[in-house]
Amino acid sequence: MSEGSVSAAAVEEGAKKSGICWLTLDRPRLAWHAWHDGAIYLVSGGAEQELPGLESLDRVTVTLRSKDNGARLAEFEATVEKVDQAAASDAVAVLAKERLNAPDSEHLPERWARESIVWRLTPQV
Repeated sequence: MSEGSVSAAAVEEGAKKSGICWLTLDRPRLAWHAWHDGAIYLVSGGAEQELPGLESLDRVTVTLRSKDNGARLAEFEATVEKVDQAAASDAVAVLAKERLNAPDSEHLPERWARESIVWRLTPQV
């Protein structure tokens, strides 16, 4: 799919149905995320997923795939923004809720504020 050939509704539906996406970085990288307020939120660094090169990008290609059969649901460009975690506490709370198997789940926001970066990927569709 080329940029612009996917609707905002398809992106939202795909992002809500799957807690993972693929980002085109140094190579395709799998990333867990949460959909909130029209964007994909994810966390990297520290004890969380490594997404090398994301910090140097203004835009990234995102691919959403079906949980059932792996088929591509949507592929689109998204703007990349580092999130001020204190100002976006609602988005951080949604992201923390989606984080599975964290050894310190009740303290995730505090740990992320110390050692990780929260990112907002806004679809450009």
